[in-house]
Amino acid sequence: MPDDTSTPHLERGLNLVHATSLNVANMLGAGPFITIPVLLAAMGGPQAMLGWFVAMVVVMCDGLIWAELGAALPGSGGTYHYFREIYKGTEWGKLLPFLFIWQFLVSGTLEVASGYIGAANFALSLAPGVREMAGGQWGWSARVIEGLPASIMVAVIFLLLCQHIRSLGWLSTVLVAGVLAAVGTVIVLGMMNFRAELILPFPENAFRVDRSFLLGLGAAMQVAVYDYLGYYNICHLGEEVYKPEKTIPRAVLLSIVIVATIYVLMNLSFIGVVPWQEAVSEGTMANRNIAGAFMTRLYGEQAASLFTGLIIWTCLAGLFAMTLGYSRILYAAAANGDFFTAFAALHPTRGFPWAALGLISVLTAFFCFFPLEIVITGAVTLRIVIQFIGQIFALHALRRQATTPLPFRMWLYPAPSVIALVGWLFLLFTSDAKVLLLLAGVYAAGVVAYLVRKRVALRAG
Repeated sequence: MPDDTSTPHLERGLNLVHATSLNVANMLGAGPFITIPVLLAAMGGPQAMLGWFVAMVVVMCDGLIWAELGAALPGSGGTYHYFREIYKGTEWGKLLPFLFIWQFLVSGTLEVASGYIGAANFALSLAPGVREMAGGQWGWSARVIEGLPASIMVAVIFLLLCQHIRSLGWLSTVLVAGVLAAVGTVIVLGMMNFRAELILPFPENAFRVDRSFLLGLGAAMQVAVYDYLGYYNICHLGEEVYKPEKTIPRAVLLSIVIVATIYVLMNLSFIGVVPWQEAVSEGTMANRNIAGAFMTRLYGEQAASLFTGLIIWTCLAGLFAMTLGYSRILYAAAANGDFFTAFAALHPTRGFPWAALGLISVLTAFFCFFPLEIVITGAVTLRIVIQFIGQIFALHALRRQATTPLPFRMWLYPAPSVIALVGWLFLLFTSDAKVLLLLAGVYAAGVVAYLVRKRVALRAG
């Protein structure tokens, strides 16, 4: 980027604390508070925790891939940037970045929207009369009732992100402090009031390996992976990281260890206080808001309301970090001419990509009016092929080139990449058929759009 300080440009202002905070805030967010009942229902009991552990192994192995790529190619855009640099000068170097951006416009904003929908539901739980009046007296649908407050939250986060990167780094640290306060409260209170008899015994034949078990494990892993998403968030801001060759690998791996530990302890805390049978039963408070049910059981409804406010803070902190990173993906693509150049615009004094940030926010607000189940499933499945599996092959291609320095090298190479590949393929093949059709449709449309764009460019040339 330009050295002239009078020209708007991205600045390397994120240190290890900032980078890890952004990852942790992104990974935690609303996930563990809205998906634990879904996780338990996937396998019909606490044996679904196995999905957490399998997903943790896959994510740690995949984190080593991100760490090596992020240290070697520290630019803005993450996967998009890696594809563009590794396959530069080939047809793959044009097709893969385009397809990534194409699916990202759907999968990325679906992921962000899921957090806002969860936050909106928690906010509405504090004022149940509003939902009843909007649905009854005004005749609004559930999608509108949830979508409107979620969209307002999108606008608030957009305004918070319109700042210089140094301010955003410290703001993320403050936000993640609130996140850790929320999850720390759950863990401490859960361990103090833990009752093993609420977890044991497991359902009959809980660990019998058959087709039903594997499909359930795949569904549990999908939920767990959704909650883990974000361990690579700092890779999207590689151009703004101080000493990226060291900071990025450390932030990626450290955030996975921190959040994996938190997730396991949170799950045990919840189901050690609230019976898992309640959490998987539709219509119960534990199914709608397990954190609220947790606090109500321990300290009553008033404490549950106060804690719900802290959960909303947690959701917004994750969405803050996520939107920050995702805006840099579109900025990088636009700056390189692989997306509409208007979205490469930077604010003249604060240096943030305001146009890219605006597009991400608008698309996110649109998806806030979709059902939460569709939003979560689409966010995970759509990116498996081009992002997670695609990066594995890109890393091996980078190593074969032997022209780019590798400041960080994957431990026990290539074993972690093989484990990650097997994990992603298992997750893909156990996905719902409708989701796979959506995946095929998005990528088919992307290939067609790429060919049309290429033909138009040739004629114009």
